[in-house]
Amino acid sequence: PPTHLLAEVLTCQRDAPSLDLSLTLDGQRLYSFDFPGSRWLPALPELPPLPPDLETPPELRLDVELCRDVLGWLSPQATGVLPEARGMPVAQVFPVLPPALGEANTLVCLVENVFPPALDITWTQGGVPITRGVTQGPFTPTPELTFWTLSHLEVTLERGDVFACLVTPQGDNASVVTYWVPPEPLEVPELPTALCGAAMALGGVLGLLGLSLLL
Repeated sequence: PPTHLLAEVLTCQRDAPSLDLSLTLDGQRLYSFDFPGSRWLPALPELPPLPPDLETPPELRLDVELCRDVLGWLSPQATGVLPEARGMPVAQVFPVLPPALGEANTLVCLVENVFPPALDITWTQGGVPITRGVTQGPFTPTPELTFWTLSHLEVTLERGDVFACLVTPQGDNASVVTYWVPPEPLEVPELPTALCGAAMALGGVLGLLGLSLLL
């Protein structure tokens, strides 16, 4: 039978987000822990609430304190001695709905192979930065010990648009850029009607020419 991985991953780091606790199933986020509110929040509204006694907030706070203590003690000792693990992000852009010119849609930038979970995602349209209609989701851990995240951009597609999703890991000067342009219409609705009308007109002309030759 297929196997599934239920994982609880605690992330603490100096870069933002500095603290995150998530419960995932096969790399899909199910719940996130809200530390200020001391409660688990479902990633989807249809998920039931977790039992409050599954893991109490005091137990979770102990894990956080241990993680921060190790981070504060181990990082200075390991800096310059141990190589830093970093992943090269991989991004792809796609629309939520089938693209149609002049209609509202949402572009999604899926960023995978993220490690550590600290990067910035920005959008441009024709080389101009976009700030309105942009949202970014949390970093979700995967069974491969990396993270993935999503960024959404609300757009109205027009001919000639060129969108770009720029992914910049924090602390790096290089960015990963992925472009997306609306596809050209595969079929013009008026074209079959026009061709049919032209064929009928041509047939009528040829018919009259044949009748005149016969006479």
